[in-house]
Amino acid sequence: MRSERLTGLKVNDRDNVATLFCSACASHEVEVVDRQGRRISVVVTGDIPYGHKIALGDTRRGEAVIKYGEQIGVATSDIRTGQHVHVHNVESTRGRGDWEREAGSR
Repeated sequence: MRSERLTGLKVNDRDNVATLFCSACASHEVEVVDRQGRRISVVVTGDIPYGHKIALGDTRRGEAVIKYGEQIGVATSDIRTGQHVHVHNVESTRGRGDWEREAGSR
């Protein structure tokens, strides 16, 4: 059994991901704290490195991934609660010059 506390941070009420301040493996339970001090527990579904994101709820393919209250990307596949959220299942919507060019050509 693990003795150290596994924690994560949810910065904004709109966020559907939290940043981990630990490395976590499948079946570990992570305590996520928000800015108001509210706490929820999330069971990790696979290995997640320190500083990476964990899904706080189910996100369907094509839905927004929200961090810091802002959309940071779009899910490229269904993401389950407790799953690692990273480049393998999210496409960034930040700094997308190709989208700006496409919008300007219409």
